[in-house]
Amino acid sequence: MNAIVTSSVILAAGMGIRMERRGKRMPKGFLRLGDRPIIEESISRLLEVGVRRIVIVTGHIAGFYHDLQARYPDVVQLVHNPYYADSGSMYSLYCARRYVREDFLLLESDLIYERQALTTLLEYPEDNVVLLSGFTKSSDEVFVQTNSGCLVAMSKDRDSLGPHVAGELVGISKISQRLYRVMLQKAVERFHTTRHMDYETDCLVAAARVIPVNCHVVEDLAWSEMDDEWQLIRARDKVYPAILQRDNQTAPIARESGQDGRRLRNLRAALSDRAGAAVLPREGTKNPQ
Repeated sequence: MNAIVTSSVILAAGMGIRMERRGKRMPKGFLRLGDRPIIEESISRLLEVGVRRIVIVTGHIAGFYHDLQARYPDVVQLVHNPYYADSGSMYSLYCARRYVREDFLLLESDLIYERQALTTLLEYPEDNVVLLSGFTKSSDEVFVQTNSGCLVAMSKDRDSLGPHVAGELVGISKISQRLYRVMLQKAVERFHTTRHMDYETDCLVAAARVIPVNCHVVEDLAWSEMDDEWQLIRARDKVYPAILQRDNQTAPIARESGQDGRRLRNLRAALSDRAGAAVLPREGTKNPQ
């Protein structure tokens, strides 16, 4: 049906343990590669494609996000995961259940990505779709097995999957309410024994056995997660410049008609500081909470 999606959830409760000293000082979403924290750049991209409401699930050093919300009071809503130090990303998504009543984009806070990552999901003709990239040969990849274009399994161990590995999980998905309810059901069934479940490898894969989840591959997508120092260096030196170059070559795509368009233009006008442009060669790179 491809319903219009104007909400998103960003999972931002993780402790960033592999970032060592950086992770102790700030949440990973507040790493900077340009003028602003990467999560603020993500908010700007979401606004550009028509998202009007962003729920951020916080945990580790949550005070950073209160300051962020103060800059976007009409857009950002915070939800806290009180068990962030003793739970997985699915528990964070569970914490958002009372605040998300419509289909939504699901993202991770430590991602950088080009605008195409969002527009390709919003334009995809099905309600449930997981974004994949080609094989980056970075570190900590999550490989995705598909059957006829639909999700079957995910693993960091490619050899444990079947022959049809379509690409790497990016960490951005379009989730319908129907699929979300099944994911919550699968999670609740296990919460009495553990809160340590990942939204993707545990609950999304389980829900895909009930509701088909499409996998869309963008082979040369420019993106990266930042779980450790090596990924941060790669993102800073190669991926981020490529993202800026591509986004500067493409005018923002948004649904700007009628009252929704006026709201979006007003939101954009409030964003006074934009990331600076860089022109470097193209290049395109997972584990959140």
